[in-house]
Amino acid sequence: MSDEQILNDISHRRFNPLRGSWVLERKLKVSRGQQESPSIITLPAHDPSCYLCPGNVRAAGHSNPAYPATFVFVNDYSAVKEDQPDYEQPAAESADDKSPLLLQAVSTKGKCYVICFNPTHNLTLADIQAPDILPIIHTWTALYASHLPHTSPLYSTPPETLSITAPRDQYTYMQIFENKGATMGCSNPHPHGQVWTTVGVPEEPALEMANMRAYRLTHGTSLLGDYVALELRKKERIVVANDHFVALCPWWAVWPFEIMVVARRQVRCLPELTREEQAALAEVISEVARRYDNLFETSFPYSMGVHQAPLCGEAEDLEACHLHLHFYPPLLRSATVKKFLVGYEMMAEPQRDITPEQAAERLRNVRGDEVYRKFVTKSKVIR
Repeated sequence: MSDEQILNDISHRRFNPLRGSWVLERKLKVSRGQQESPSIITLPAHDPSCYLCPGNVRAAGHSNPAYPATFVFVNDYSAVKEDQPDYEQPAAESADDKSPLLLQAVSTKGKCYVICFNPTHNLTLADIQAPDILPIIHTWTALYASHLPHTSPLYSTPPETLSITAPRDQYTYMQIFENKGATMGCSNPHPHGQVWTTVGVPEEPALEMANMRAYRLTHGTSLLGDYVALELRKKERIVVANDHFVALCPWWAVWPFEIMVVARRQVRCLPELTREEQAALAEVISEVARRYDNLFETSFPYSMGVHQAPLCGEAEDLEACHLHLHFYPPLLRSATVKKFLVGYEMMAEPQRDITPEQAAERLRNVRGDEVYRKFVTKSKVIR
């Protein structure tokens, strides 16, 4: 019996070298979990009440232009803002006052954006073909490049001009992400994502950067570069791959059908991608989104994020970074059963109900060329 077959039959822990953490793998439990209602709504191509559709008015009173592809604007409800009072940590009131040690806080400034992916209200990335995903990647790239300091080794002239005002301050990190579906807290179905730029590097990318840097210092190579080469050789967890990008269910995945998309070549950030690599990334994103929807024949919810080099950082950190995307979907065994991180997962460490190998096999076995909505009867059409 092979090592992989043994692991399929026993409870075990797997190490995540990106985070330096562990995840528990266990046999599939019997309980069905909470039943979620599938998305069986029909949306119009343009919704007059949608604050993201072309020509409509947003919360702050601004009117959206008749944008033909993507559209970027500053979030009307930004989580972090450029204008706010500074905060100074109070000094200890006495020699034995532990407040400065145990009650720490720092002010955080930044700038948040919304990116409309497409003017059509009733589309998702699963409905959009790769050529129409390319403008999204171009917009991500331009936004990131426009926030780099001119002294950065990553700096190059932004590939296109965006209708935004440059931030007054130099921020440290830019997180690009998309929440799809009400299950993931998305309040508007219009295809869109967000971008938050902040001072300081957030915890998740900071953990990854520290481990990628330590791996490079120890082994002289890219952690994710070595990992992708290993996965391409084993072929057990690959979902889809082309000449420039690989989408796989990582060895250490927490979410049932979690996918990581990794550049084959070690590129540190989006502006370092060639035109061919941008097109390849668009193809992989499009196919991953369609396979998700086709798996349970539902508009598959997820949170997706781009991890790349910080806008500002030490040379060792920048050199260790390797561009990749995470897809974290919550669905477990059907369109109506959602996984929750509770109990042991909250108090001890994350655990999985199916192995990444089983998840990858299921995703490989569904079609990725077209989304199922094009082939079901009108009475079953979702969206």
